[in-house]
Amino acid sequence: MMTTDTVVDANNKPLTMENLFARIDAIFEKSSAKIERDLAESSARFERDLAVSSARLDEELAKSKAKSEEEWKLWREEWKKSSDEVWKQIAETDKIVKANAKQLGGMGNSNGDFAQEFFFNALYDTKTVFGQVFDEVKTEKRKIKKTGVEVQYDIMLINGKSICIVEVKYKADTNDVTRLLKIEKNFRGNFPEHADKKLYLALASMSFDNYVEKACRDAGIAMIKQKGETIEIYDENIKIF
Repeated sequence: MMTTDTVVDANNKPLTMENLFARIDAIFEKSSAKIERDLAESSARFERDLAVSSARLDEELAKSKAKSEEEWKLWREEWKKSSDEVWKQIAETDKIVKANAKQLGGMGNSNGDFAQEFFFNALYDTKTVFGQVFDEVKTEKRKIKKTGVEVQYDIMLINGKSICIVEVKYKADTNDVTRLLKIEKNFRGNFPEHADKKLYLALASMSFDNYVEKACRDAGIAMIKQKGETIEIYDENIKIF
């Protein structure tokens, strides 16, 4: 006969420790089996999703790669076209620059020849400069024996006591003053027959600016300028070298 304190199971039978553990084992076994099934299903589902995602990623990567390659190909083609056009323009510009340089060089030579002829003729007609009469007016070239280098003086005025070297330029520059001073340093060595003569320097040009005029005055070099169809000589500060 059961008392009111007796614990019974669902079948109204006394619940012993053995019955209790048996029920717990059954519940655990049932739960464990369910967990294993759920895990298996989750794992299978994860693998399916992973496979789908991986396939989709591979597809997107393939599309992206193909697009990049196509864009790169188009960019290279455009760059080549642009590069070819740039080089073509550079070549055309180079031709124009060379043509202009040739033309300007020709103009410079023509201007230089004109100035040379003008001042030579004017000095040849005058022959009297710096208060002296010069017997010879000539353009002189000479090859230096030691070096074999040929030197040329634009115009030389010569008499028995003096000689004047005239540098001729279409447009005078301060560098021409420097060049005249260098010519003076080597003149007597190149022309020993004139070593005992007084030496004068002059710069003849169609155009002088203030800087060149000051440089000539400071160096003691005469200036010969064009004045209409003749020349005008400025020799206030001229010195003997």
